[in-house]
Amino acid sequence: MAITLNNGFKMPIIGLGVWRMDESNIRDLIINAIKIGYRHIDCAADYRNEAEVGEALAEAFSTGLVKREDLFITTKLWNSDHGHVLEACKDSLKKLQLDYLDLYLVHFPVATKHTGVGTTDSALDADGVLEIDTTISLETTWHAMEDLVSMGLVRSIGISNYDIFLTRDCLAYSKVKPVVNQFETHPYFQRDSLVKFCQKHGICVTAHTPLGGAVANTEWFGTVSCLDDPVLKGLAEKYKRTVAQTVLRWGIQRNTAVIPKTSKLERLEENFKVFDFELSKEDMDVIKSIDRKYRTNQPARFWGIDLFA
Repeated sequence: MAITLNNGFKMPIIGLGVWRMDESNIRDLIINAIKIGYRHIDCAADYRNEAEVGEALAEAFSTGLVKREDLFITTKLWNSDHGHVLEACKDSLKKLQLDYLDLYLVHFPVATKHTGVGTTDSALDADGVLEIDTTISLETTWHAMEDLVSMGLVRSIGISNYDIFLTRDCLAYSKVKPVVNQFETHPYFQRDSLVKFCQKHGICVTAHTPLGGAVANTEWFGTVSCLDDPVLKGLAEKYKRTVAQTVLRWGIQRNTAVIPKTSKLERLEENFKVFDFELSKEDMDVIKSIDRKYRTNQPARFWGIDLFA
């Protein structure tokens, strides 16, 4: 099942996110994911595992497991490389061992102090506050992203973690329209207005953290996952599914792409088995009622400044 982007390319509606994926497990996870049926891999320079992903992809191609054109590969421009978009893209392509990207995203709507292409550092000042580069506008960054399309290095470009107003601005100054806005959304953080705005204007929504981050975000950010919610547990029992499957199905029925991350093979299979059942409208409404407007992915903990404020 795929979503047709505003430029005609198709993006599989479920993908595998590789953030915080243990480098030693990446090869087995990606090879097994492809065998299960995943065709969408979501990467980022900041995840610092593009090289390991590239090794797995090269093996998948060389052994005939899958063809390059059958996969949809996304990666992202890090904040410190906004002034070096071409070099950063080429660095990611080299690490991923690819000739082109299916999708390249601006990871966050902020340029920070350049620390060297591909280093993906977040430089802090003496007070522990993120060093934001105020000389590079998001418009400048976007036009550099557009150049990548005309050069044939990427097929599609998009944005990530942009709110309604920044998304609107991007639509106003873009010559090449963003095809995707990837941001956190799950039952505890539904963001209906942003989802509706993007979809109304032909921008596909990809839900990162579609399960609320689970244990990993509890460890990193001290947040609570929706997977323990009694309402969702009740619905999972009703449909004879896991809570994660129920939540992913909810995301798909909102016409948002979902990119759950897991380091467990059994979860890889479980997360992909979401196409043979459907939540009723009444149960979609039940899930709508548990929105807490609760963000679980909060980099302010490391950056000393809340970009989402």
